[in-house]
Formats: sequence, structure tokens, C-alpha cells
Amino acid sequence: MVRVEPLSAAAFAPFGDVVAADLLAEAAAGKAANQGSATRFDFAATLESSRAGAKPNLAVFRAEGRELPFRLRLLERHPCSTQAFLPLVCTRFLICVAPTAADGLPDLTGVRAFLCLPGQGINYRRGVWHHPIIALDAGGSFAMLAFEDGGPDDCVEHWFGPGDPELWVEQP
Repeated sequence: MVRVEPLSAAAFAPFGDVVAADLLAEAAAGKAANQGSATRFDFAATLESSRAGAKPNLAVFRAEGRELPFRLRLLERHPCSTQAFLPLVCTRFLICVAPTAADGLPDLTGVRAFLCLPGQGINYRRGVWHHPIIALDAGGSFAMLAFEDGGPDDCVEHWFGPGDPELWVEQP
């Protein structure tokens, strides 16, 4: 069983960046923008690609709503690119991540689940094992940014098989 925990910059740091204006305002001074009617926080996340030919792909995802408990059946990673998810319309969504084991596969004993609330987005580091986006409640729409070239390293999946633990994500 994997218990859901609140998303925080410190807890999520091994896996990537939390992108949220309130957290950015606490961490760094922004600068005035739009003739003083807004504050701009630059470099809100580390975006990177290790492939010279990969292009930034800004895509939109529409995710059906799911409910907890939720059974994890696979994890994926993007070995050459970071991947950001920024909610456009979403009440809550779930982020499930795992460290990488010595053999390069996900360490299923270390799976963690984070609850993202309105105003929070995330950016996975290159190579971080994670579950595809899980919108809770009524579902949601997300902007996704990753560097892609159409090759097999755009996304690597690991489906759970015999011998892998059965992992359910449950409320705290």
C-alpha cells in the first residue's frame, strides 16, 4: 500500500520540481511584469534534454477522473528529458514516483504518492520513474512539456509483472 502525502518542494525534490506561484514567491523574489499588474518568477523549473535533436513538445492532456484507492500497474520514465505537467483545469491530481533500482528498473519498494492541489504543477527530472498522470474527482486538463524526437527514449514503460508487489494508492 502507498499512502498519499501532500505535495511539498522538499518531499518532491529527489524526483523534480514543484511549480507553484506561492512556493516560488517564498523561495525567490520575482520581478514586476505586465506594467506592474503581475509578478514574474523566471526559471521556475529545470528543463533539460540530453538529445541535441529533440524538440520541446508542448502538448495538452485530457485525463479522466479516477478515485482512490487506485492500483498501480506500470511506471514510465523519460531518460533523456524532463517532463512538466501544469494543470489547466483540475481540482486534484495524483503524482506517483519511484527511485531507480541498481538494475535500472523502478524500485517498487520506494514508491511514493503526492497529492497536487489547485495551483500546483510538477516537473519530473530526467529518468524519474513515475505513473502516467492521474486526475482525481472530475478529471482534468494539463499542459505537458517534454523534449521529444520520436525515438524509443521519449518514453520507456515498465509494466508490473509476476513477482512484482501489488501496489494500491490509498488516502492518508
